Amino acid sequence: MSEEQSTKKRGKKKIEAEMSFLEHLEELRWHIVRAAAAIMVFAIVAFVMKQFVFDTIILRPRLPEFWTNRMFAKLGDLIGSEAVKINQTPLKMQSIKIAGQFSTHIMVSIIAGFILASPVVFFEFWRFIRPALYENERKHAGGAVFFTSLLFLTGVLFGYFLIVPLSIHFLGTYQVSSEVENTINLRSYIGSVTSISLAAGVVFLIPIFSYFLSKVGILTPQFMKTYRRHAYIVMLLLSAIITPPDIFSQIMVCFPLVFLYEIGIFISRRVVKKREIEMDAM
Repeated sequence: MSEEQSTKKRGKKKIEAEMSFLEHLEELRWHIVRAAAAIMVFAIVAFVMKQFVFDTIILRPRLPEFWTNRMFAKLGDLIGSEAVKINQTPLKMQSIKIAGQFSTHIMVSIIAGFILASPVVFFEFWRFIRPALYENERKHAGGAVFFTSLLFLTGVLFGYFLIVPLSIHFLGTYQVSSEVENTINLRSYIGSVTSISLAAGVVFLIPIFSYFLSKVGILTPQFMKTYRRHAYIVMLLLSAIITPPDIFSQIMVCFPLVFLYEIGIFISRRVVKKREIEMDAM
């Protein structure tokens, strides 16, 4: 083969590689478009159902009749402790900007759209990475979309029903002086509710992160075991900050986080062990 033919062949391979890369970008773009479309559809539904979204969901955790607040009130009566009771006096709310309520309405609708469309978002992400996996990897990760969606939505509900009311009670009643009255800005309140719920949803994905990071060799069970105490301290500090001053509430918040971390170690150990067996068999 002449040098000219060799140069042309290398150029052709380069063009094919570039086309392949561009095709991947095009494929990714359509996955993003479909995921964004699903988010927008659910966001429009949430925008239309304004009264339900705000009065029944967003603003409810600050009221005494909210389910979690009623359960803590019953627990307080049962053990004879007023410290356990939370949010027995509704927070005062205000909006200090002329377009504050409208912009907040749009922001909440988009966040609600993302949460409701999260199974579609995870499915589109899975469809994009699936062709890059080997057949045996596709087989073992067949339920990835279902378990990812389940864990994320469970985490959002956990954050909303437990962490949010406890955080509202602590932060909403905290005073540096009796001379200063707490009148909470609507945007600040909703930002806290949504960020806590979404953060809890992401935290509940620890087993999923452990699986994929261990699969590519970034995470190991030894690393997670080494920093287990550090992780536990962070979890305990977090639960101590946002809960009333009783050990029961702290355990309620901390235990699921510890359980998920241990599940992550178990999954990482299995993935690493399986990879070592496959390498020995080669």
